[in-house]
Amino acid sequence: MDLRLLLDSYSESWVLAAGGLCVGMMFGAFAQQSRFCLRAAALEFSNGRFGARLSVWLFSFSTALLVTQALIVLGGVQGQEARQLASPQSLSGAAVGGLMFGTGMVLARGCASRLLVLSATGNLRALLSGLVFAVVAQASLRGILQPLRAWIAGWWTTADLGGNDLLAMTGASTSAAMMFGALWLVAGLVIAFKVKAPLWQMVAAAGAGLAIPFAWWFTSAMSLQAFDPVQVEAVTFSGPSADTLMLFLSPPGSPPDFDTGLVPGVFLGSFLAALISRELLLQGFEGGRSMARYMTGAALMGFGGMLAGGCAVGAGVSGASIFALTAWITLCGIWASATITDRMLKRWEAAQPTPSLQPNPAG
Repeated sequence: MDLRLLLDSYSESWVLAAGGLCVGMMFGAFAQQSRFCLRAAALEFSNGRFGARLSVWLFSFSTALLVTQALIVLGGVQGQEARQLASPQSLSGAAVGGLMFGTGMVLARGCASRLLVLSATGNLRALLSGLVFAVVAQASLRGILQPLRAWIAGWWTTADLGGNDLLAMTGASTSAAMMFGALWLVAGLVIAFKVKAPLWQMVAAAGAGLAIPFAWWFTSAMSLQAFDPVQVEAVTFSGPSADTLMLFLSPPGSPPDFDTGLVPGVFLGSFLAALISRELLLQGFEGGRSMARYMTGAALMGFGGMLAGGCAVGAGVSGASIFALTAWITLCGIWASATITDRMLKRWEAAQPTPSLQPNPAG
């Protein structure tokens, strides 16, 4: 696809925003239909129940990795121009942020992308949690939490290792990377076959994964054809959520970009998919304790995602698809902390006294 025709007719910022909107709608619709969720996959894995949620995540992850690497070989994606590889990243931030994000993800019952998808279907818990996530992410990016984030991020960076490209550091080839992705695809197929997962759910999972290389391709093409510099990036939600929040709070006039089109696109895609499949349903909190749990988890994800340089999708899928070392550290931290937090919550809930069913004599 030649983007020059669009760039001749429309401004670069609006073409970028339109591309972000299309990528977001694609991801949102397929994520809603497939029930894509890293939290659900991690908990299935930690509990030894290899079910449909784990196979969905493996399908999306492996599809994103395989197609992204194929596009890099074909020259359609400028992987080395991506922020994760082109500039120094924080190793300490990836480790600490990943652990915080995984804990928050379990407390909020969904990662940042899942909260956005659910909020579009009428889940008010997810909507409020997503707003808290965006506020804390913005505070961590440019607000009161920025010094703390910068301090932790400065402990250890990829400059100490000479780079962030995991393939270059290990001497692995692109073919080896694609074989690695193929193994996870086979694992997803085996699990899906074993649990008899619906075919459409697996197709939708692959569709959600395809949104990642589509984003890499689009921003790479724009970086080559646009007059102004364009950041090569894919799907992520920490920074874009903060930018979208400020877009609504700031005076009008700021030029749109890929990120500000992405978040509304995910919301719109999820809403349309839920509307067509008749899955729109208003849901709220069940009590004060539940609300406090969601808000705490969203705040941890907001700070952790900005500290790690990516969320469960931004680092766990987008960054991993180009084999950024910090993305893999973040992904491992998310899985580990999600497992530990889930087990601690279960022990705490089991230790709570059972409410008495006896009537109160005093009325």
